[in-house]
Amino acid sequence: MKNNINTIIKRLLDSFQEGRIKKEDVISKIKEIYFEDIGFAKIDHHRLLRRDFPEVIYGANKTPEQILEIAKKILNYSSVLLVTRTTIEVFRLLKKEIKNIKFNSRSNIIYTPLDIPDDNLSEGITVICAGTSDINVAEEAAITSYLMKNKVKKIYDVGVAGIHRLVSFKDELNRSNVIVAVAGMEGALPGVVSSMVDCPVIGVPTSVGYGTSFKGISPLLTMLNSCSPGVVVVNIDNGFGAGYAAGIINRVIKRGKST
Repeated sequence: MKNNINTIIKRLLDSFQEGRIKKEDVISKIKEIYFEDIGFAKIDHHRLLRRDFPEVIYGANKTPEQILEIAKKILNYSSVLLVTRTTIEVFRLLKKEIKNIKFNSRSNIIYTPLDIPDDNLSEGITVICAGTSDINVAEEAAITSYLMKNKVKKIYDVGVAGIHRLVSFKDELNRSNVIVAVAGMEGALPGVVSSMVDCPVIGVPTSVGYGTSFKGISPLLTMLNSCSPGVVVVNIDNGFGAGYAAGIINRVIKRGKST
C-alpha cells in the first residue's frame, strides 16, 4: 500500500485554515495516519509524536541489510536510533553509512548517543541488578532510559545473597523516582527493594539460573507473587521494556513538577 501523505496533510491543513476542524484534531490525525512502507517493514515515523520516542528496531531475526535500511529511514525523522538484540557485525555495516553510532557489547545494542549535556538530563531513574550475570539485561534497560533523556544511576551486583551490599545503597535508592530491578535465580531482588523505598519498582526476571529457574520462569513467578506492593513486572530478559516504562514514569513525574 502506498500512502499519499502529502494529499492527506494538505486536506487537513485546508480544513483547519477554513475553520472546519481544530488544531488539536489536525495533530491527532497526523499522529494516526503516517507510516513509511518499504516492503519488508512499515516504519511508524509518527511514533515520535505520539510517544516522544521513535520506533525501536528489534534486531533478532532481521538481516543486517534490513536493519540498515530501517535505521536510515528512522534517522530521516529522528536523531535517536536504538537497535536491540543485535550483533557487532550489524554495527560494522551500519557504521559505514551512519555517523555517530555506538555498540554496547554487554547488551548487544546499537544506539546514537544523545547530543545533550549530562546536566540537562533528568535524574530519578536507578537501574540495579542482582548479579554480574544480569548486567546485559540491566544495560539494555539503562541505555533505553538514557535515550529517553534521563541520567541513569546504575548499581550492579547487589543481590539478596549478600543483602548488606544492597542496604549500603539505600540512600541512592530512596532518591529515585523509579527503580528497575533486574534479577535471575529466585528473583527476590525487586520485592526486597520495594520494601525499602516509596517509588515504583519495575522487576525484570532474567533467564540466569540453574535448572529449576526454568530459563527465567522461576524469578518471573517470584516477582509476580511479591507481597511487597509497588512492584510491576515485565517479561523475561526484557530490559528494553523496563527501561522504556521507567522513562515514561520519570517523564510524567518531571511534567508534574513543572506545572
